[in-house]
Amino acid sequence: MNTNDVAAAGSSIQFDTFQPHHYSITPTRQNYSINVGPAPAAFARPPRPGCAHRAERLSVKRLEAKLKPNDAVLFIDRKGRRYLKILRPGTRILIRGEIPADDLIGTDEGSRVKLSTGETFLVLRPTYADLIPHLPRQAQVIYPKDTGPLLIWGDVFPGATVIEGGVGAGALTIALLRAVGPAGRVISYELREDFAAAARRNVAAFFGEAPTWTLKVGDLYAGFTETGVDRLFLDLAEPGRALGVAARALRAGGVLVCYVPTAIQLGDTVAALERDGGFGEVESFETLLRNWHVKGLSVRPVHRMVAHSGFIIVARRLASHSQAGAEPLPAPGESPALDVGAAGANESDSYDDAGDPDDDVQR
Repeated sequence: MNTNDVAAAGSSIQFDTFQPHHYSITPTRQNYSINVGPAPAAFARPPRPGCAHRAERLSVKRLEAKLKPNDAVLFIDRKGRRYLKILRPGTRILIRGEIPADDLIGTDEGSRVKLSTGETFLVLRPTYADLIPHLPRQAQVIYPKDTGPLLIWGDVFPGATVIEGGVGAGALTIALLRAVGPAGRVISYELREDFAAAARRNVAAFFGEAPTWTLKVGDLYAGFTETGVDRLFLDLAEPGRALGVAARALRAGGVLVCYVPTAIQLGDTVAALERDGGFGEVESFETLLRNWHVKGLSVRPVHRMVAHSGFIIVARRLASHSQAGAEPLPAPGESPALDVGAAGANESDSYDDAGDPDDDVQR
């Protein structure tokens, strides 16, 4: 059994590699698309007896309480160290001691199991937050603390059509596929073939079948082939260079979300959005995550926290007729000028920021 080991601070994660799957290449202008799917019979390697090709792990399908063949499973020891394994029939799970994978298949998730050395481990399927920091990768992934705000501020909904610019290891791709559901569509663009291949493997291994996902390898600065999409995410070094092609791909009112790591990139991207004229309601922020140590009378923040990882920039695509001759709208967080004559009109139907507690602060 081929294995790769990934070491994380305070934990040890081990994951199994997966058999490659077939993909076809279709030319589209200057790009070519990778259509992910199972290998045809002529190219597929014969499976081991009783071994399924894939299992639903982080997909939109409902998981059962019983562990199944090829499930990704976390083994958690008494110190909280985690080991990511795959339940492949006919193999043995090796950590500090061993246990046949067949002994775990059919076991309830959340059970405690004892290995040959007598050490006990808690067995659970990994959540998205468990899995993503330890994905096989060559590029930095977007961590779960940022994935949540990206999806919420990006307003990704079931059935949405979403473009992802810059796929990396496929961490955000998995989250987008889960968010849009089987009625939605995700189109990912990636310049580097090795990143695209890694993302394809990770989606196949940890999400499962993704018929609503299209992966295109090419330079997105040359333009997207899609138009009228609902949401567009850019994880690039220079998102400002892609605003023109992003505006042509997004429908009016669509949401553009950019993710950049440095303050210089943040300033450059916001400045480009303000100059462009095709976007409004520009908002930028970052998220900080601080865990707490709670044990008896010891209740305090942990000594380390996940602080800055990246800046999130959100903007709305404006209708073409609103780009000229319109007064600039206030940025989120700024107070618009008050029309005293209109004050009190339709108060019962108003859901504005009048109740913002910051407005009551004396300055």
